[in-house]
Amino acid sequence: MEEIPVKVAVRIRPLLCKEVLHNHQVCVRVIPNSQQVIIGRDRVFTFDFVFGKNSTQDEVYNTCIKPLVLSLIEGYNATVFAYGQIGSGKTYTIGGGHIASVVAGQKGIILRAIQEIFQSISEHPNIDFNVKVSYIEVYKEDLRDLLELETSMKDLHIRKDEKGNTVCACC
Repeated sequence: MEEIPVKVAVRIRPLLCKEVLHNHQVCVRVIPNSQQVIIGRDRVFTFDFVFGKNSTQDEVYNTCIKPLVLSLIEGYNATVFAYGQIGSGKTYTIGGGHIASVVAGQKGIILRAIQEIFQSISEHPNIDFNVKVSYIEVYKEDLRDLLELETSMKDLHIRKDEKGNTVCACC
C-alpha cells in the first residue's frame, strides 16, 4: 500500500474578549523553539507545525498550505482538514472571518489558495487545467458540501469508488 504523507498543525488562538471578561485562563502553551504544546500543567503533545496565539494568517498559509498548492499545480491532489470544537478558530483560519470585508492580512487559507491557483493558471495559458474543489463540513455524523446549495437536502456519504479511491458522494 502506498504511504500517504500527512502533516498535522495546531494553531492556538488568543482568548476572545468575552473570555477575558469572564476571567478565563489560557490552558494551552507553546514550548518555545519546539513543535510542542502543553495542555494544562503537564500534558505535552508534538505536531509537525505549531502556531502560537500571535501567529498570522500569512505564517499559517506559507508554512502549511502554500507547499500543498504548489504540489496541486504540479498535478497532485491536496486536502486540508480543519478540526476543532466550536469556537476554536477554524472558520477564521480557513476563511478569515467575513469574506466580503476581510483585509489583506486576515485573508484565510481558502482565499489565498484560490488566488494563488488561478494566478498560476493564468501564467500558463498553454496548459489545460481541470480544477475540482470540495468544501465539506462534518458536523456530528452529517456531511455537507458548503459549495453546493442542494446538499442540505441530500445525503453525502464517504465510500470507495470502483478504483479504490475514497470519495464523498451523494446517495
